[in-house]
Amino acid sequence: MATKLYVGNLSFNTTEGDLQRLFEQAGRVVSCTIIMDKFTNKSRGFGFVEMSSQEEANKAIADFNGKDMDGRALTVNEAKPREERPRGGGFGGGGRREWR
Repeated sequence: MATKLYVGNLSFNTTEGDLQRLFEQAGRVVSCTIIMDKFTNKSRGFGFVEMSSQEEANKAIADFNGKDMDGRALTVNEAKPREERPRGGGFGGGGRREWR
């Protein structure tokens, strides 16, 4: 079963191809995604790599956590399941305001 890894502290110049080539040294990469800011379309400095097995994921963590890539020390660990967050909406706010 595939195991998803969180990869943090990425350089803003790192591409998905760069990340995939690095992690292929530890085993078969199922998918590789760098998270982009939806407004600026620039990297947010982290991503996810899915390895084909738990053993390959463990090897990738051991090999790449703290490793220098593009001048930055990577943070690599097993990704946690995404938590459900309440949908935003409304205007929040507070008390009632009276106009005179």
